[in-house]
Amino acid sequence: MRENFTVKFRSLEARAGGGASLLAGAVLAAAMVVGGAGPALAAQKPTISRKIAPELIAAQKALQGGKWNVGLQNLQKAEAKSGLTAFDHKTIDDLKAYAYVKLGNMKGAEGAWEAALQTGACSPQDTLRFTRAVFQLSYNAHEYAKAIDYGKKLIALGQGTPDIYAVIGQGYYLTNDCRNADSYMDKAIAASRKAGRPPEEAYYQVKLRCAFDAKDTAAEVQDFTDLVRLTNKPEYWSDLLRIQRQSAGADKNILMIYRLMYNTNTMKTADDYIEMAQLLGDAALPEEATAVVQKALGAGVVQPAQKDRVNRLLAEMQRRSAADQKGIAGYARDANKSPAGQLSVKLGEVYYGVGNYESAVQAIESGLKKGNVKNLGEAYVYLGLSYQQLHNPAAAKKAFAHLKTVTEMPKDIRALWQLYADKLS
Repeated sequence: MRENFTVKFRSLEARAGGGASLLAGAVLAAAMVVGGAGPALAAQKPTISRKIAPELIAAQKALQGGKWNVGLQNLQKAEAKSGLTAFDHKTIDDLKAYAYVKLGNMKGAEGAWEAALQTGACSPQDTLRFTRAVFQLSYNAHEYAKAIDYGKKLIALGQGTPDIYAVIGQGYYLTNDCRNADSYMDKAIAASRKAGRPPEEAYYQVKLRCAFDAKDTAAEVQDFTDLVRLTNKPEYWSDLLRIQRQSAGADKNILMIYRLMYNTNTMKTADDYIEMAQLLGDAALPEEATAVVQKALGAGVVQPAQKDRVNRLLAEMQRRSAADQKGIAGYARDANKSPAGQLSVKLGEVYYGVGNYESAVQAIESGLKKGNVKNLGEAYVYLGLSYQQLHNPAAAKKAFAHLKTVTEMPKDIRALWQLYADKLS
């Protein structure tokens, strides 16, 4: 059964609820849409027809004085005259759009800039400005099909920025087209990297939401992996590891997942700690199991109904750990005498469990040099974790890097440990 993951898609809204933008930069204020001051008649070429010059001059004066409705009235008088050129219509539409923005009538502004584009009289600068304005306004008005269309026009005009791709992707997501949403978020990610900046977290969240809706576990794993790589947030680690735990298979693989959960602080319930401790006990590692149970009790996740069971587990692991520790000297002698490295590695794991990390490193490295180690995966994991506890991230990363060659460990679990190593600092 699929688990209910706790990730919150902060930048997404419910599809039934409307279209708030994915990115802060994607919902732009009216001032950004019009670029500040209104269009300047004197700077435009070619010139307007003489027959409407009085009305347009009056309109511009009114707009400059903040008399938006008066300006619109003059523009409407000019528009009503016959024999106007395409340039006349473009100029009138642009000024009308500016006035509508100032009046808060964004639908009117959108229509006016669309009309201006249709006149055929726009300069390249006008085409870019008007297309961008319609793109932004249509998206903000939840007209996603139109926003997608105008976003693509912007890309054709050489404006393929990460935010443009992302808003198109969000538009597709909000119209239930996850295939295109995923594609455009990939383009937003690629454009971000090309621009030398990290992709936005929200780009991956849209991809993840689509993967979740499609029940595409492989895509979910990839998207959570990308989010961990980008942010290293515990919430993403938690959901990534819980997905992977469902398909881990053998107990030794599940234990590897639990070790990652433990070290990324994503153990959430007493059951997590209990199962990890039991697996450690089964692996003859009661020292580490004792520490896990003690952490569960200290974290306050053990419910009253579970306390008796947890305390019995703790007592059993402490009893077995005490017996192990009494025999450490004998284990060390046997390990030193053995020509194979297995006993030395196991001794290192015991040292790790009791917090003697320097001795753990020495024993495990000695065992690896001897060879004939039954489980190289565990050896390199404990070596890396020991170096991490000794505040030597470079050595820890080097130890974890050896997991790439350990074919006995499943590829997806090796990838998780490499991801973990990449985030060490």
